[in-house]
Amino acid sequence: MSAVLTFTSPPPGLDPLVDFSLDKIDGADGLYALQASHDASLRLYVLDTAVYLPDYHPAIPASHTDALDLPDAQELTFLVVANPGDGGTTVNLMAPIVVNQDTGRCTQVILERGGWPVRAELADYAPSSGPAATVVAADPMT
Repeated sequence: MSAVLTFTSPPPGLDPLVDFSLDKIDGADGLYALQASHDASLRLYVLDTAVYLPDYHPAIPASHTDALDLPDAQELTFLVVANPGDGGTTVNLMAPIVVNQDTGRCTQVILERGGWPVRAELADYAPSSGPAATVVAADPMT
């Protein structure tokens, strides 16, 4: 998936930005660079949870999914912010980015229930046969 994403409201800490490009990282299925359209210096790595965290299925309040114009909540795509480091990769499971792939509308949801961590070690949550090592090998953010 390479796409233009428009957040329903600015992601936490990125106000006033709502328009981003989502670009696939070559050689790393399910790993993307999320870059602000109007500020090329602002880039985050995000992971497609279907690839890296297939058991991650947080409950998203209807108020958030309604804003994405989804006829069926089963059509949601979840991305999580990843932070690659020397000791491994951490992911923010408390604040997934929920995407309507058809329209590019998305929202970052702060999950108040479920006990999801902000800095989860990807290796602790990814299936042992999954592609977690690919993220560690990704180019560091500049």
